[in-house]
Amino acid sequence: MKEKGKNVVIYEDNCIFEDNYKIGDNSIIGKDVVLAKSSVIKNHGQRNILVGKAIIGNCVKIGANCILLKGCEIGKNSYVGDMSFIREKTKIGENVSIGKGATIEHYVKIGDNTKLDSNVHITAFVTIENNVFIGPGVITTNDKRMGRTEKRLENRKGATIKKGARIGAGAILLPEIIIGEEAVVGAGAVVTKDVPDKKVVVGIPAKIIKDVPEEELLKNQ
Repeated sequence: MKEKGKNVVIYEDNCIFEDNYKIGDNSIIGKDVVLAKSSVIKNHGQRNILVGKAIIGNCVKIGANCILLKGCEIGKNSYVGDMSFIREKTKIGENVSIGKGATIEHYVKIGDNTKLDSNVHITAFVTIENNVFIGPGVITTNDKRMGRTEKRLENRKGATIKKGARIGAGAILLPEIIIGEEAVVGAGAVVTKDVPDKKVVVGIPAKIIKDVPEEELLKNQ
């Protein structure tokens, strides 16, 4: 299967499209893009969301069996691992690495030079700033009412993860949490309240145990 929708713009320079791809209507694909086998760029999304064209920047690599919905944007030199799912109206910056099997819901913003490891779940309405590290299996949430009452639809908000923060494997971030600049969340922690800049938190619930060591700050890298 090799399917290309209507009004698709592909800058052919050094693009590699393997077998069984499908590109939805109004997509734009930059130069030096690799679209691995069985990848899908869809042209539909959640009802009642006005979405635009999908935009994939230069030198982006998209792994096998990925699904990208219409209206997402991926900046140049980024990588999307095999079997990842990226929903509509998500904006991913430049030099971003997304591991295998990641799920990134709608209206997510991911800054430049950020790394998301395998099997992360980034829920809708999350903001991730530049130079963030998110370990494997991290889960973010955005609904305090867990599916009950229509009021929940008015107040959904995911985490805000500030510049240079690092989230350890298997951590869980509750709705509306702010992870401060260069803060560190330990593996397996459950974060129930905001984490200040440059602090290390661990445990269930997560508690501050120390400052981030000076040699680990971005300015010293």
